[in-house]
Amino acid sequence: LPGIRTTAALLAVLGLGNVLNAGFDQIFNLYNPLVYSSGDIIDTWVYRTGLLNLQYELATAVGLLKSLIGFILIAISYVAAYKWANYRIF
Repeated sequence: LPGIRTTAALLAVLGLGNVLNAGFDQIFNLYNPLVYSSGDIIDTWVYRTGLLNLQYELATAVGLLKSLIGFILIAISYVAAYKWANYRIF
């Protein structure tokens, strides 16, 4: 296990950036107005708000915020991997 510590740290850092992705394609295929309240995720809400309701500014802001949160999670996990597993790219 000590030999694969850096590989595990790398996979954890890269995997944490995808925490907010829930699989848009799978949910969108079964998406209809009857399930908006229970089946809505960030990506489908952005799609519905931006393309169907023509509120591009709001949809862009929410999508950008989602990406920013993912970047912050990657940065935090990178710092934690450096601290605990002595893993660094640079």
